Amino acid sequence: MAISTADYHHGNLRQSLLDASVALLDSEGLEALSLRRLAEQVGVSRQAPYHHFRDKQALLAAIGEQGFALLNQMLGRFTDDPAISLDERLYRAVMGYLNFALEHRALYRLMFGQTLWRSEQTRSDTDEFQRYAKDCFRQYVQLFDLLREAGELPPEENTLRLAQLLWAAMHGLAQLAADGLFVKRDDLAEIARYTLQRLR
Repeated sequence: MAISTADYHHGNLRQSLLDASVALLDSEGLEALSLRRLAEQVGVSRQAPYHHFRDKQALLAAIGEQGFALLNQMLGRFTDDPAISLDERLYRAVMGYLNFALEHRALYRLMFGQTLWRSEQTRSDTDEFQRYAKDCFRQYVQLFDLLREAGELPPEENTLRLAQLLWAAMHGLAQLAADGLFVKRDDLAEIARYTLQRLR
């Protein structure tokens, strides 16, 4: 859908380009993404996107930042819900992560791939990208901290290491399920429950 000239002048072009980028990632993959293609999709000149992203790498970093912002917001709905137990919050946060990864596969691979994490440009110019990524991880650490404070974990338990172990398991499960290797999506809920039990 093309945006209007009014949209451009009111500063909405950047978000329109990001929205179009995520849609293109989901439908055609990273290889199809280019600033020229996005300009055509949103109905602006080929030079217009460069007012917001100096090159494709800057665009990808912004997409990754938005992806982590969305993931962080989604996780917060589970981790901050006082109406459910800590164990259930943790389980829902795990399933939320896995569902996000499988429903937005190309975006997920970009968020966690070498294209962004191995880029000097991304590390030096996009602090928000890493901040949102770390905020997502921190939510799991905080849940383990709450479980320890509630006496559900030993007082000497290293919650950082627990969260790292859980994140590694989630990332591995997401990749295997996405690739159709050894793990079926229908089994993820049971595997998630089992993993959390073993971590306790």
